[in-house]
Formats: sequence, C-alpha cells, structure tokens
Amino acid sequence: MSMSAFRRSAQRLSSVNWSATVFKGDPELSSMVAGFRAWTAQADAMAEKYSAPPGPIDFSTAKSSVRDVALVDALESLYKSASPPAITYEWSSEEQAKKAELIKGAEAGLAFNQEMIDDTEKEIALLRTNRTTHDSSPVLMAEVYPDIAEEIEDEIENREWFKDTLNK
Repeated sequence: MSMSAFRRSAQRLSSVNWSATVFKGDPELSSMVAGFRAWTAQADAMAEKYSAPPGPIDFSTAKSSVRDVALVDALESLYKSASPPAITYEWSSEEQAKKAELIKGAEAGLAFNQEMIDDTEKEIALLRTNRTTHDSSPVLMAEVYPDIAEEIEDEIENREWFKDTLNK
C-alpha cells in the first residue's frame, strides 16, 4: 500500500464515529466492528514499522556466532552485489472497473436504504401521533389503518363473518 493510499484510508477511518449506537446495537455487529478496528490498528502499526527501509545487516556478529564463516562471507558478498528491482503493484484497469461497479451498486443500495429509513421514520411518527388506545374509535382506526379498514369493509360486504377465525 502506498503512503498516500494509507493516509487516505487513515483519514476515512478517523472520520468514522466508532462509538455510534449503530455499532453497538447488535452483539454480532459489535464484535465484527471491534475485530475490524483491531485489524486496522495492526495495519497502522505495520505500516509505521515498515515505512522506513531496513537497517544494515551486521555480518560481523553472524561471523562470530557461526562455525562456517565462509558461508557468512558468501552471503555478505551476495547481499552487497545483489540489487533486486523494487516490487510495485499495478492496479489493473479491469480490477478498477470491477471495484467501481461494486461501489456504484453499494451507493445505489445506500440510497435505497436511506429512502427506506426516511419512510420508516415517517411511519413511526404517524403511529406515535395516532397511538391506538381503548378509547380509540373505529373511525380513527380506519383513518390510521386504511388498508385494514378496506379489508374489513370487503369482508362485511361479502358476508365473510368468520374468515379470520381458527375454526373454519
């Protein structure tokens, strides 16, 4: 992961309110969030640890502790003469397109979920304002629950008096 990508992901993660109630409501979700946070903390620690190039190898200590000094000399000469190319990862355009498609699908799902949340909040507000009690009249019930009132009217017209009872 490049440092700029690491910084971007760290900025995104730092903007998340991890103590929000949405992460604490469900025990399964709560444990998954805790595991994800632990994973990101571990990734942050590893990125910090490996951000600098490694220090030089102390071959003299190895020579004093190993019986075959010629082996250590051979490894030292190999280390000093070798210059492997840096490994870089190129994100292919096909993978980028796949991920972009997944993100678009997730955004569409997010818009749908937000619409559902808004509708549910409106319905909850309506039900709270029209709370049903023993004092509620049938007219008020018909206004609050028009689909049930229509079903009742249809049953009365069709003389289906005992339609919803257990003993048919």
